[in-house]
Amino acid sequence: MTGSDVSPSFRLAYVPGVTPTKWVRIWNERLPGVPLTLVQVPAAEAAGMLRAGDADAGLVRLPIDRTDLSAIPLYTETTVVVIPKDHLVAAVDEVSAEDLADEVVLHPLDDTLGWERPPGLPALERPATTADAIELVAAGIGLLVVPQSLARLHHRKDLTYRPLTDAPQSRVALSWPEEETTDLVEHFIGIVRGRTVNSTRGPQTPAQPKDKRPDKGAAAARRKPTAGKPAGKSPRSGSGAAKAGKRGKPRRRS
Repeated sequence: MTGSDVSPSFRLAYVPGVTPTKWVRIWNERLPGVPLTLVQVPAAEAAGMLRAGDADAGLVRLPIDRTDLSAIPLYTETTVVVIPKDHLVAAVDEVSAEDLADEVVLHPLDDTLGWERPPGLPALERPATTADAIELVAAGIGLLVVPQSLARLHHRKDLTYRPLTDAPQSRVALSWPEEETTDLVEHFIGIVRGRTVNSTRGPQTPAQPKDKRPDKGAAAARRKPTAGKPAGKSPRSGSGAAKAGKRGKPRRRS
């Protein structure tokens, strides 16, 4: 670890669609004295923010240039196609790229799937943002292929989505500057990896001392009889007092 100075707060960047709520809650429970500040950033600008030191770590979309950034992949998202609710595709559970061959599929400039050309027919112009593309889908101008979290983020009552089986998928990762792996970064890595407070990197429970055997003198004192009381049964008679013998019948004279 290179970070020895603990900053008064932890700044976490996150890209649209990613929901860090659970991890932030765990952080607040475990480190109540270190406030965590969330900073939303467009996916294309997340790496630059980390390199500039404007965030301690970030929840980003892969791929990113790992020349000076570390990254731990967390999960892979389902890719979906966003459609109007009355579209024919809405009648099926999932679709393939071939099913979209005759459809206009929008390709926003902030696309996060990394493909050169989506399936289907290209639109005359590329929308500037995913939000703009959603508006065009609602207007009946085309369809949109995005990670499922972005479809949920831009939810509209007149739109729905279906899984697209043969399309690139978006992977979400935790990233931070490689030379700034501070103690707080290590804490957050442990949280996203599911480490508990009692894990090997967490505080250890001290070993309990073994029970000592009782002192022999004390044990003997407990066994010593109290003065004035009989010591116990006689080994011969079984009691402290002698018993009177029984008289036999007189022998007959011959």
